[in-house]
Amino acid sequence: MAASPAATTTSTWIKPQFQQPSLNSSSYSISIKKPNSNITCSVLHYPCKKYPKHNSNAQHLNLLQKAAALALDAVENALVSQERQQPLPKTADPRVQISGNFAPVPEKPVCQQLLVTGKVPESIQGFYVRNGANPLHEPVAGHHFFDGDGMVHGVGFQKGSVSYACRFTETNRFVQERKLGRPIFPKAIGELHGHFGIARLLLFYSRGLFGLVDPNRGTGVANAGLVYFNNHLLAMSEDDLPYHVRITPSGDLQTVGRYDFDSQLDSTMIAHPKIDPVSGELFALSYDVIKKPYLKYFRFSPDGNKSPDVEIPLDQPTMMHDFAITENFVVVPDQQVVFKLPEMIRGGSPVIYDNNKISRFGVFDKNASDASKIKWIEVEDCFCFHLWNAWEEPETDEVVVIGSCMTPPDSIFNECDESLESVLSEIRLNLKTGKSTRRPIICEPEQVNLEAGMVNRNMLGRKTQFAYLALAEPWPKVSGFAKVDLSTGEVNKYIYGEQKYGGEPLFLPRDTNSEKEDDGYILAFVHDEKDWKSELQIVNAMTLELEATVHLPSRVPYGFHGAFISAEDLEKQA
Repeated sequence: MAASPAATTTSTWIKPQFQQPSLNSSSYSISIKKPNSNITCSVLHYPCKKYPKHNSNAQHLNLLQKAAALALDAVENALVSQERQQPLPKTADPRVQISGNFAPVPEKPVCQQLLVTGKVPESIQGFYVRNGANPLHEPVAGHHFFDGDGMVHGVGFQKGSVSYACRFTETNRFVQERKLGRPIFPKAIGELHGHFGIARLLLFYSRGLFGLVDPNRGTGVANAGLVYFNNHLLAMSEDDLPYHVRITPSGDLQTVGRYDFDSQLDSTMIAHPKIDPVSGELFALSYDVIKKPYLKYFRFSPDGNKSPDVEIPLDQPTMMHDFAITENFVVVPDQQVVFKLPEMIRGGSPVIYDNNKISRFGVFDKNASDASKIKWIEVEDCFCFHLWNAWEEPETDEVVVIGSCMTPPDSIFNECDESLESVLSEIRLNLKTGKSTRRPIICEPEQVNLEAGMVNRNMLGRKTQFAYLALAEPWPKVSGFAKVDLSTGEVNKYIYGEQKYGGEPLFLPRDTNSEKEDDGYILAFVHDEKDWKSELQIVNAMTLELEATVHLPSRVPYGFHGAFISAEDLEKQA
């Protein structure tokens, strides 16, 4: 995913100009001043409703509900008034978090026959999708970049013609807030800290108690990951079930609904499930921050049948954003960023770095029916937000894990003075001795921040030579990507261009049967901060030469993770 704009205390983003509405205003807008320019361009007009006026469904409420709505809106008005008198940390300040090209955009219906410079390789036939956070409504208080509503951007390739569309994923949360005309669901990172966070939770559940909102069909934003499995494109965030999004024949994006795998899944699922390229199975985790079991593991057969849950014993709820698989094992990180809800009572954030905890990795069989044989191996001072791959080396009894180790570990969530570093690392877990080693893959003079990317997914869980990772330099911007040789540490960089920045590079194999691991292309959304235009760059992964540039009809904000669905798979969509 793209780096959060608050990952460092030195912000280089152009701040949006928030035009505060008057009492009689019916709209709200954000404008952005182009870098090195006096031109100010409108980005998005938010709907605006005056408090304590309630939503348009008021006529459908009974007298008790109407009274409760008025009272709770008055309480929220007072709460927001108090909140706005307090300084916000950069990790919760919308003027930082959705500044520059992190600012939201409106939906864009399908645009066909896009202009292309260069030539799109003939092997690229299908649909590239990328997820991201795109708040529908003006934040009324704190807002973190990760809190925004999910929006999928899609580029279709069909016999030489290229199309583009972007649509919100219509989650339960999104649909209700669109109907209400304002944000009403608590924002997990931007708002849920300290006493104000507790008050917001009480407000939300009070509204639920009176039937003013419905939290029972999920509260997630589906803005992080995308996976295509069993003929379903799934949009995910780890706080909810996935959402099924369908790609229409014209190249548009349509939310089908919350997806529970035919009533088999009744818990959340993290945004980074893994598909084994050989077996076709999907492996996933679910974590809970309130009650035990704090962590569960499960898998799906290629045709979508779910295994029983495996409850993994943890002493406390832990941030579990990603994990890894090998040919035979699952590798689960139990690291030092944890959830401690009592911290809110003391005025702090519930997401904290626990320096008394030692990070460890759990290794167990993919087909395990319980956690009795899990092997825990400690890896000191290690926090990997993402793991790029893992594989087995039986000759040394080791499992090798490739990930980017971040310091300070919680700087994405909590403001700090120390600059964030993300070091591509090799972690070796010895299953025989229970010991571990960790080393940076790139030598110190060439060390760069690498975060967001992938290996050739046709080799996931097997030993890979290359990883393609976002070059987060100058932090937090992504100026290009690096092709890293994981055995030698050799780094080859591709830079998007002067004042051009992007996000996750997606590796697309040219041919699934190719013998060369790097025989394929890199696809990446890129934004030109000088001309304020966005494009899709297609780069030869072997030579790192630009093959084609697709000129997009609207701005694409920096975002998170993507996937590619082949033309053959598109024809099989559910």
